[in-house]
Amino acid sequence: MNAPQRPVLAAMQAAQARLGAYMQPTPLVPLDLGLPDRRIFLKLETLSSIGAFKLRPALNALLSRQRAELSNGVATVSSGNMAYGMAWAAHALGVKMAAYMYEGAPQTKIDGVRGLGGEVRFIGMDDWWRYITDADRPQLDELLINPVTDQAVLDGNCTIGLEIVEALPEVDVVLTPYGGGSMTTGVASSVRALKPDTKILAVEDENAAPVTAALAASRIVDIETKPSFIKSIGGPSLVPQLWPVVRELIDGAETVSLEQVTDAMRLLFARAKVVAEGAGAASLAAALSSPRAQGNVVCVISGGNIDADAYATVLAGGIPRP
Repeated sequence: MNAPQRPVLAAMQAAQARLGAYMQPTPLVPLDLGLPDRRIFLKLETLSSIGAFKLRPALNALLSRQRAELSNGVATVSSGNMAYGMAWAAHALGVKMAAYMYEGAPQTKIDGVRGLGGEVRFIGMDDWWRYITDADRPQLDELLINPVTDQAVLDGNCTIGLEIVEALPEVDVVLTPYGGGSMTTGVASSVRALKPDTKILAVEDENAAPVTAALAASRIVDIETKPSFIKSIGGPSLVPQLWPVVRELIDGAETVSLEQVTDAMRLLFARAKVVAEGAGAASLAAALSSPRAQGNVVCVISGGNIDADAYATVLAGGIPRP
């Protein structure tokens, strides 16, 4: 696998043009909380056709390929939203699709993949992580698109940042939830290209915070993780191929607790009528608690695909079980 490169502006703009035929820009809306030192804006990726930002990288990854490359179908590795996005993109282009997912992935995402004609192949968490890091890969005929390191995936994610700057040229801080790192890389690359002084912060669940650990140690480290209902961010380590790119783009990381995340989910519902999954609300949780989030602060609300029972628990004031 070729090491991913920091996306360049021409590739970002080409991705934006490709995606324009399939999706509208998602809105950037203010969340008026009357805070004296920060004005918060929500980048609502929850309003994409699949309820998450992953439609962008999936579509760009397929649209960037020659049709012959897709003749045997496509596959990806995902905790849920990338699988859903790839299923949508493959369905739109008439391509067969399969997703490698681990047991315990949110049922709403599994159902979304299957509802679009995609095949779900369950694997163990260790295998899933090896596929993500390219330490191992399945034996298959389909074109396997890595959800983190594929260059077209990164370019597709850049379109979020382009839209942020177009809607809010005076942006001071952008917070992105950090899973594999592809969204943070894409958003940071495009925002930095247009507004280089903007602060970029990666947001992690304190139960699995490998970015925070790597920044403290000045190298990638393996960490102990704790069970969490948040499925789309956090992991036992970082994807080594992408970390050198991410490290030069971000200004730091913020960790948030499950209590802070569920508080943010309830706030989004009460004040903005936005349904967000745990990872999607993490950026708002950090924006409310971090002293570094000042001025015009954009929170990427990355997705809203949460199982109904878990969301009901949150709205009732609880924390869903892992």
